[in-house]
Amino acid sequence: MSKQKWIGTLFVLALMLLYSCQNQSPQKEGLTVAGPVQFAADKAPFPKLSDYAFFTGIQRDLQPNEGVLPYELITPLFTDYAHKSRFVWMPKGAQASVDAEGRLSFPDETVLIKNFYYPADFTQPDRDWDLMETRLLLKNKGEWQAVTYVWDEAENDAELNIVGDIKPVSWQDEKGHKQNIEYIVPNKTQCKSCHNRDGVIEPIGPKVANLNKALRYPDGRTENQLSRWQKTGYLVAGDHGQQFAKLAAWDDPRSGSMRDRAMAYLDVNCGHCHHPQGPAHSSGLYLQVDQSDPTHLGICKPPVAAGKGSGGRQYGIVPGQPNASILLYRMEKTDPGIAMPEIGRVMVHQEAVNLIRDWIAELEGNCN
Repeated sequence: MSKQKWIGTLFVLALMLLYSCQNQSPQKEGLTVAGPVQFAADKAPFPKLSDYAFFTGIQRDLQPNEGVLPYELITPLFTDYAHKSRFVWMPKGAQASVDAEGRLSFPDETVLIKNFYYPADFTQPDRDWDLMETRLLLKNKGEWQAVTYVWDEAENDAELNIVGDIKPVSWQDEKGHKQNIEYIVPNKTQCKSCHNRDGVIEPIGPKVANLNKALRYPDGRTENQLSRWQKTGYLVAGDHGQQFAKLAAWDDPRSGSMRDRAMAYLDVNCGHCHHPQGPAHSSGLYLQVDQSDPTHLGICKPPVAAGKGSGGRQYGIVPGQPNASILLYRMEKTDPGIAMPEIGRVMVHQEAVNLIRDWIAELEGNCN
């Protein structure tokens, strides 16, 4: 080959290389994990979230590894407007059963995974996340353990945290308003205070009634979650969706009546404590979705010991009078000595306040 042809060939190769570089997407950076899930209940909790390999590839992308199944709740717990992505993992061949109340009874070595994050712009929830924490519920020898991992500033990985943390975060909400808070990561004791049933830790969210909805999965298919859990082998066979009434979506009027949606919200956000076997059982206020006793709902019920939490009001709920009702008063406050729930928020959930206000306003009767 002549010298001129060599020069020409090199020139063409250089142009091809330049074109290739210009048309490549920018390489994403971050801690990458490969291989299957690594979980041994007797050795948990691990120091880093990445040690479990629940997520594959770049860790902050939260792409579930094989066997890690995403799920969503119809009505979720409010946590200062944080977005959440939830996953469940079980060892091969293990599956959950359903008890008489429609709660899922998980086998040993199950892990429930919940990531808390804030999109920079809530109108674009799938972009530019600010990861706060990842909470795990690990089951070993019949007992659950709650552990929390806090993400580092670069969002490469999350580290085990026992004592809790405070992380400043800001975002733009759906209405274009700038929001800033000091996000509180709970400590281990606070985790237990919510996940407490008869003195032992139990999951709150995964119930048949709250899972019975369609979800779009990473494989592109949209499917009812109960069906997908059964196909995956994670849920015992049975027509559970027919056996237990579907929970209303608190923010969707098409899903139920005003009462249905109000009770769904109170059940998920308050019912884990205000339950006959919950930490607030002595209050006599039981806020389960199927509660029909007016007194247990707080209607015309004086508080047991509200202190300044009553705001000078006489009853938990006064039919037709939201502003005279202690329940709504405490939802509207952020003072730690007044606010309900006691932990898990520093902001008022204004949309839920509006729902409960409307529900109380339409109740008939009086407390005289």
